[in-house]
Amino acid sequence: MSLFNSAIAKTLPFVPKIVVGKVSSRYIAGTKLSDATGVIRRLNAGSLMTTIDILGEDIHERAAAEAIAAEWKSVLKEISTQKLNSNISVKPSQMGFRIDPEYCYSNLKKLVEEAKSINSFVRIDMEDSTMTTATIEMYKRLRAEGFDNVGIVIQAYLHRSDADVRGLAKIKANFRLCKGIYRESPDIAYQDSDEIRRNYALLLRAMLESGCYVGIATHDEYLVEKSYELLQKGNTQKDRYEFQMLLGVREQLRGSIVKSGHRLRVYVPYGEQWYAYCVRRLKENPQIAGYVLKAMFLSNHK
Repeated sequence: MSLFNSAIAKTLPFVPKIVVGKVSSRYIAGTKLSDATGVIRRLNAGSLMTTIDILGEDIHERAAAEAIAAEWKSVLKEISTQKLNSNISVKPSQMGFRIDPEYCYSNLKKLVEEAKSINSFVRIDMEDSTMTTATIEMYKRLRAEGFDNVGIVIQAYLHRSDADVRGLAKIKANFRLCKGIYRESPDIAYQDSDEIRRNYALLLRAMLESGCYVGIATHDEYLVEKSYELLQKGNTQKDRYEFQMLLGVREQLRGSIVKSGHRLRVYVPYGEQWYAYCVRRLKENPQIAGYVLKAMFLSNHK
């Protein structure tokens, strides 16, 4: 069945958009900010923290970057007004990096300043390897300018991540650690799942031992159990870490983590650019690709 689902997943770009939307709605809050805040209120009511992601990246026009920046200000306003237990996750390419890195930095800084004014937090998302060095440098620059309400993401499959973690630990970076989802060359990234798991555990251990705050972002049950071991071994206080998961993914595991007494943050995406996001998530989770086929069959027999 796994091979069958994987085969289906590869055909997803050819599946009717309406079907992908129907099956993948579990992964996105909707197209509007009000959709996201509604989902967040429900998650908060269940003792879950959240982070908001406006879908879309690789912006090449200033008008589009400015529109996203304005939308982010609206997001922060809603977080404050509705007293939501949420922060935000922002992609540099969304903020104009492809237009001009300095323009991007200016937009990010204004957003971090806005977040600080309401005691909120900005996570700078990590994109593909062409962005890694620049993203880390922007993060360091923000920290050097006195902002501590900002965090960075490290991808466990990159060979360079060990050195990046050790360097960032010196400034007590606030980390999110994930496996990594972009397709990268074997020259710079581990390809084998066991190697990625092994490096993830090593990086997590280094982050925890350095006293940094860590968002343990994984849906891998093996890594969740390994994280438990490292947290217990280091006697890590519960206010020094959190688990993080995507909306709609491994909800049973999510419940188990929370039941075990750990804090957990759910990544809540919304926006008009939902289709590309949904297709990518379905490809990452072939086990549910069979549901797409079922939905197609049902839609053709109504």
